[in-house]
Amino acid sequence: MPAPPASDEPAGDEPAVSIAGLVMRYGDKIAVDDLSLTVERGSITAVLGPNGAGKTTTLETCEGYRHPHLGTVRVLGLDPRRDRRALLPRIGVMLQSGGAWSGVRAREMLDHVARLHAHPLDTDLLSERLGLDDCGRTPYRRLSGGQQQRLGLAMALVGRPELVFVDEPTAGMDPQARRTTWALLSELRADGVTVVLTTHFMEEAERLADRVHIIDRGRLVVSGSPLELTRGGKVSTIRLVVTKPFPAGAPSSLRQRLGEAIEVTQLDDVSLVVTGPADSTTLAKVSAWCEEHGVLPETLSLGQRTLEDVVLELTGRELVP
Repeated sequence: MPAPPASDEPAGDEPAVSIAGLVMRYGDKIAVDDLSLTVERGSITAVLGPNGAGKTTTLETCEGYRHPHLGTVRVLGLDPRRDRRALLPRIGVMLQSGGAWSGVRAREMLDHVARLHAHPLDTDLLSERLGLDDCGRTPYRRLSGGQQQRLGLAMALVGRPELVFVDEPTAGMDPQARRTTWALLSELRADGVTVVLTTHFMEEAERLADRVHIIDRGRLVVSGSPLELTRGGKVSTIRLVVTKPFPAGAPSSLRQRLGEAIEVTQLDDVSLVVTGPADSTTLAKVSAWCEEHGVLPETLSLGQRTLEDVVLELTGRELVP
């Protein structure tokens, strides 16, 4: 992908996004609670968390759609509300859904958005790259979910943004289109474009992100690279899913059997994760513990710790699209 044109605004040393003490409310409900995080320029940063964690509200504030109740937000060194006219030409926003008129043809919509920018990308090349050629004359309402996502991404990129916010960029896409999108986002980073990504696909975040921020109930829980978060000094995990609820005190009992170097986290009534220097011997001990306590495993698997494991352990909730 061609790099964005040089901006008249000085790049400075500020991060692409800087959020400090952000508080956002809906009536009496606090959606974002004293949140602080940064996004470095030229990176792909994933913001992860369960539904209702405050991700969308946070990003809408960065995009200038909402005004902070407390705290500060700076995007490319600018205030997203006060400096909106200066900021809009420099960012791209891909919504999870919508963003186009129901009856407009896909290619007409992309060409219309391109004409709003001073130095747009070639829409022919962008359409070909994102596989929109076959549906260019199809009305938006008749596009598949994956096609709508590809059009949304094209609309966000056509203006050569310095910073692009992408919300669930590959939802509804087939595997080939998903990998094409991953390659495109990686190319954007290589060209110096900053990407802020929200996704429920943990493989997507692990493959693409330089840094991950996990938030829950409006607060930052942890930040780090995917490797830092998934390794964390621990080698692997054992995931145990049983056919009926665990007996009382199961995590503590299993931890005593396995030793202090092992962590046991119960995810729900019928599943838990064992984290630590796990190997085949540990697997055998877990199996023996199940037999002693009359627990019938439905699945018992040994594998590397994933971002999904980290989110479950930290929030107790799955990432559900």
